This record gives sequence, C-alpha cells and structure tokens, in this order.
Amino acid sequence: MSINYSELLGAEKANLLLNHSSKTIDKSMIHLPSSDFVSEIWSQSNRNIPTLRSLQQLYGNGRLGNTGYMSILPVDQGIEHSAGASFAPNPIYFDSENIVKLAMEAGCNAVASTYGVLGSVARKYAHKIPFIVKINHNEFLSKPNTYDQVMFGTIKSAWEMGAVAVGATIYFGSAESRRQLVQVAEAFEYAHQLGMTTILWCYLRNNEFKVDGIDYHASSDLTSQANHLGVTIQADIIKQKLPTNNGGYNATKHGKTHPKVYSELTTDHPIDLCRYQVANCYMGRAGLINSGGESKGASDLAEAIETAIINKRAGGQGLILGRKAFQKDFKEGVDMLNAVQDVYLDSKITIA
Repeated sequence: MSINYSELLGAEKANLLLNHSSKTIDKSMIHLPSSDFVSEIWSQSNRNIPTLRSLQQLYGNGRLGNTGYMSILPVDQGIEHSAGASFAPNPIYFDSENIVKLAMEAGCNAVASTYGVLGSVARKYAHKIPFIVKINHNEFLSKPNTYDQVMFGTIKSAWEMGAVAVGATIYFGSAESRRQLVQVAEAFEYAHQLGMTTILWCYLRNNEFKVDGIDYHASSDLTSQANHLGVTIQADIIKQKLPTNNGGYNATKHGKTHPKVYSELTTDHPIDLCRYQVANCYMGRAGLINSGGESKGASDLAEAIETAIINKRAGGQGLILGRKAFQKDFKEGVDMLNAVQDVYLDSKITIA
C-alpha cells in the first residue's frame, strides 16, 4: 500500500513528523532496530539459548520479519473491556480462530491473546504463527467496577500450548501494583527458564495522576518510569501508550525527577516524548512497542499511521494494534495492519 502522508495526515502534521530532527537524546545513543537485533543486542544478555530462539521467532516472522520491527495483533479485550463491547462491532471474532486468522492474513509477527483463545486452536496454529499468551487480566464483571490485574493461568500451560512468549500487565501507581510486580516478576523468571520471551504492558492507574483537569496517565515522564520498572524485572519487550503530554511528576508532586528531564531530555514534540520512553528501555536494548488505542472509526487509519511514524522515528520497534483492526470488516482489518507495517518497511522514514 502506497501512503500519501501529506494527504492522510495533512501537510502540516506530515511535515512536523517526517522532517523533525531530534535534539534531545541523540539517535547515536539508541540501540536501533536491525536485521539481526537478537544477535547484536540480546546475545550479550543473560537470556538463555531457548529464549534467544524465541526472540528470533518473534523478530523473524511476518511481513516485518528480520527488520528489527514488530507488528503484533493483541486481542485480550474480551476480558479487559468485555466480549460484548469488544466483538459486537464484528461478531466473527467471538470465534477464537478468526483472531489467529486475522494475524496470519495480515502478516503479523505474532498474535497475543488469552489462554482460552490461543489454547482453543493451539494444535492447528501454534506452529504457524508465534503465540503470545496474556497471563493476567483485569476481570471486568464485578460490581462496582474494579481495576486489578490477576493471574488467569500458569506459565507452564502457556509453554505446553507452544507459546513463544507471555505477556502481562502491571498497573503501576495503583494500590495493587506491588503485588502485581512481584507476581509478574516471578512469572517472567519462570518463562525465561522455559525459553519464552516476556512482554510487559506497562500501564499507569491512579486517580491522583489526574491533576487540575489534566490526565497524566500517558505523560512521557511517568510512562517512561513505568518502562524502566518493566525492564528492571527483565521484560524483553515493553508495550506502552504513546505519550500525550509531559510533566506528570511536576503536577502530581510525588516521586522524584530532575529538571533536565524537561529542559534537555524532552521537548513537547511527540517524537521527543516517545524517545524518552525508548531511553528508559535501556536506550532501546529492550524494544518499545506502542499501543494502537481504541477504534474511533474514520480517523483510525490516520491515527495508526501517525503513531507508527512517531514510534519508528523515536527509535521504537513497532506497534501492537488490536481494536482498530478487529472491530472492522476482516479485509479492512488486514489493510489496517498492512498500512502500519508499510510505515516500518518505508526506508524513507528514518530515525529522527
């Protein structure tokens, strides 16, 4: 698919994103995606040989295979947002097989979903596309609505169904975050022992991160610290929301930061805000993949392409995009995922 970025994003925004030169953290300091990223970066680490092989399976599959970039289809929203809310727009995805078919048809590196979804079709597909089993979820049926990630299965059962990787969420900043951190750290350690890659959804959740009507849940400084905690427990890949603002620490007046974070290491440019997220993933040693966000209809393609450009030019490693794809007609979903992948295949879009 040939994308006219000026036409899709508007000339002003296309210029803002495509011609930006970052003056904050120089690109020479980032461990950039490459065709042999596992050998160049991960072979220096403590990851065992089976885990290196799993990482290579993820980096080597799909349309972005062996580019250093990833396109992952995540469909765990049946729990996180309820099956009705997630699949009513296109009921074919109540059938777990169609989730895997969408990821395969679109040439994704991997499909991420629940124990139930992936287990139900494991014998048919686990050897055809890398499986990422999401091991914990926010159960969204109890009243009143509560927000807590709890384990839904075991690492051993994910391994037995042939999963290449496991994924988990921690709600950093929440009252439950320390329990979640301990649980996930232990789970990731066992996953590595079995040779599986680990991916962490590093999300923030605390009502006090909203100050004077401004929501800092996706601020660059707070999300970046969540990333840093994620790589500390040896997540191999970090999933994070694209920054929408900055100065969360200054607004909430908690924790600790430094003036240079705002005067030298970031600006208000979206690529610079995302680069700070990459920096907190050990300067790109652990890959940063940004989430695609909710489906809003007609604006989905432009939003997805914008996110992909920002992530790529910041030094990130791809997108994990779900609702913008599976809440559409199957072919539209494939086209959406392919359009995002095309950004990463476009040699004219380079690191800022």
